[in-house]
Amino acid sequence: MRVAYFSPMPPEASGIADYSALLLPALRRHVDVTVVKRGTKRPPRGVDLAVYHIGNNPEAHGWILDALRRAPGAVVLHDFVLHHLVAGVTIGRRDGHGYLDAMEAEHGVVGRLLAHGVLDRRLPPLWESRPEDFPLAGEVLSLASGVVVHSRHVEERVRAAGFAGPVARVPHPAWADPRVERAAVAGDFLIGAFGNVNQSKRAPQLLEAFARLRADRPGARLLLVGAASPGFDLERRLQRLGLEGDGIVREGYVDERRLWSLMTACDVHVSLRSPTMGETSGTAIRALALGKPLVVTEVGWFAELPRDVALAVPVGEREVADLGAALRLLAERPDVREAMGSAARSLARSEHDVERVAELQATAFERIAGGAAVDDEVLREVSEAAASVGVAPDSPEAAEIARGLAELELGASSSGGPGE
Repeated sequence: MRVAYFSPMPPEASGIADYSALLLPALRRHVDVTVVKRGTKRPPRGVDLAVYHIGNNPEAHGWILDALRRAPGAVVLHDFVLHHLVAGVTIGRRDGHGYLDAMEAEHGVVGRLLAHGVLDRRLPPLWESRPEDFPLAGEVLSLASGVVVHSRHVEERVRAAGFAGPVARVPHPAWADPRVERAAVAGDFLIGAFGNVNQSKRAPQLLEAFARLRADRPGARLLLVGAASPGFDLERRLQRLGLEGDGIVREGYVDERRLWSLMTACDVHVSLRSPTMGETSGTAIRALALGKPLVVTEVGWFAELPRDVALAVPVGEREVADLGAALRLLAERPDVREAMGSAARSLARSEHDVERVAELQATAFERIAGGAAVDDEVLREVSEAAASVGVAPDSPEAAEIARGLAELELGASSSGGPGE
């Protein structure tokens, strides 16, 4: 099978570029992949399927959306909320009418009026203030012949948006532990938070919870790696909480090797956000590969992580207290950290194994390209295999196989089990 692969690629500073660089060598063992050059307008001749990796960053994905508009194909949807992408390819290109039309197409007259308010600067940009209420994924879904997602959360939102084509849920692949030397960072308990420091990453709540922890454990340190977003006054917040001394360790953008070294040094990783754009966190996946316990917000993909690898904190009035309790537990119980770390490493090596993910991805592409013919062939082979080992159509084993097929959206319309 020949695939034209539209994605950001290194050296672009993009999590999806890193994702593709990790996945492609394994994927090429299953399908013939041509990675198209940035700015390519159409898939090359002779391919069986064009695959478009779509995320919310207009710099990384604007040209890919342009190509999708010219030649629809399979979409790997890394974010469900695409408002920032749509704003970038409309307002960012001086096409205000395009933004008005996009908002009206998905949210009616009210959407158009809100868009006018943004263009007239009477309202703050919706992609910053309320993106989760106006995801603007409709155009991408209307152009997709099939969709690959990384979480049940995004799969459900795609279906709720009315998409009727094939949807495959394929986990994010995990990197191998690079076994780099841990960075020299002081502290007897080091908490790591990686990514932009801002409101949506719950930085205010994390800082307050850490201040409470540090009152009891003065040797604890919080490592913040990433730029502070414009308008987020980190220094003022640190002063107010009494954290302007040596409690906070700051680094900005770091290269890949430094990233792994810093992550290796941490005892616990915190990956918080609300609202979620439907993303899967590459740094959280790296933490799993390193065998590090996680503390996450109970939203989206993060809420789907098993509880033996991640402590999930709900958003709400008790968020700071619950976050502080999770950090205190992990600080005081090295046995819990060790057990969670072991479970995290096992999850990375099983569910997120790159070879497994590549095979699932290739199967999804074949189903999207082949349609019903591929589904029928898979069902035939499963039925023949079940019958060959004596699985009766009305047996519990057949029912279990049928449940698995239904989860893959195969055989959903069939009332019989395998072997019938």
